[in-house]
Amino acid sequence: MIDDAESRRNSGPTLDAERFAPDGAASAKESTPAVASLEQRVAALEAEKAELDNYKKRARKEMSEHEAKARETILRDFLEVADNLERAIASWKEGGEKDVKSVRDGVELVLRLFKSKLERYSVTPFEAKGQPFDPRVHDVISQTPSTEATPGTVLHEVQKGYRAGERLLRPAAVVVASAPPVPPSHTSRPDQERSADGPGVGGRRGHRHNWR
Repeated sequence: MIDDAESRRNSGPTLDAERFAPDGAASAKESTPAVASLEQRVAALEAEKAELDNYKKRARKEMSEHEAKARETILRDFLEVADNLERAIASWKEGGEKDVKSVRDGVELVLRLFKSKLERYSVTPFEAKGQPFDPRVHDVISQTPSTEATPGTVLHEVQKGYRAGERLLRPAAVVVASAPPVPPSHTSRPDQERSADGPGVGGRRGHRHNWR
């Protein structure tokens, strides 16, 4: 009996210690799977972020290459125009000043080629002469009084305006008509008439005398 009592006393504190042990020791084993899952999610997010960064780099590189190819295509077209201009100048130098007509024809041919290149890229000029002034598409260089045109009408185009598709590429530089100056009035006032003839005696008009 004594041995049984002693064994219960010795084993009692051990049971109580397990029953009232701190929660941290017991939850450490339970929280280990949750921590591992959180670490996996963080690693997955970091991998997705790295993949997104790589995609952005590839997209920027592809866009840059596309822009470079488009620019090279446009420049090659305009190099063709430059080649024709050089041929026209060389022909003028070889033919001398007498061959002016051939040079003019060559320049006109190059101009038509240049316009066709512009149309390929949807670049077209628009007419401004005779149109009402529009600040959205016109850039005023000067104003000129005119009796024939309505004030605010475009009289001359100093530089053509162009559109690229529906967008304005360059406004037209224009000269706009303004109202002509008002001529001075020829009607004289009574006091001006009196001062012109000169005052007479007693405020009356004087009389001319012929002296012999």
